[in-house]
Amino acid sequence: MKTPTLLSTLAALSLGAAALAGPTMSFFDLSAPRLDGKSENLSAYKGQVLLVVNTASECGYTPQYKGLEKLSQDYKGKGVTVLGFPSNDFGGQEPGTAKEIARFCELRFKVTFPLFDKVKTKGEGQSPVYAFLAQKHGEPKWNFHKYVVGKDGQVKAAFPSAVEPDSPELKKALDSALKE
Repeated sequence: MKTPTLLSTLAALSLGAAALAGPTMSFFDLSAPRLDGKSENLSAYKGQVLLVVNTASECGYTPQYKGLEKLSQDYKGKGVTVLGFPSNDFGGQEPGTAKEIARFCELRFKVTFPLFDKVKTKGEGQSPVYAFLAQKHGEPKWNFHKYVVGKDGQVKAAFPSAVEPDSPELKKALDSALKE
């Protein structure tokens, strides 16, 4: 019987690790609870371009809800969906309950795009959604950080809070993702 060499052993370990890792993970492999508490498989959005935003009701950027709703309406027929993930990670600016968040968004900004339950976007207890989004594009630095997720479920671009929903660079990233 032939004794394995160090090189063949390392090669076998490498192949084993690749097999264990499986196919590349996609945003669409995840699920998250909606504001009503019902879990939603994000595969429901497969084939669409997504704009994923961590939102907050008491932030200086909160008026971006209006721009996000307009963008949602303008791009809905083109295959883009905005997904809002409220977070209390930055300055405690989302203290409300799910019911309070839903009411605020509906009454104040007439939000119709999907809103999910409050999440941790960074640090200990980080939601799987934000762990995935942050892998290659970093964690949000503040509320209203935006990630563009392509039809393949991979993050294509990320934008800091100050980038408005109607900004040319964000629209360019969405249009580019739609062409892929």
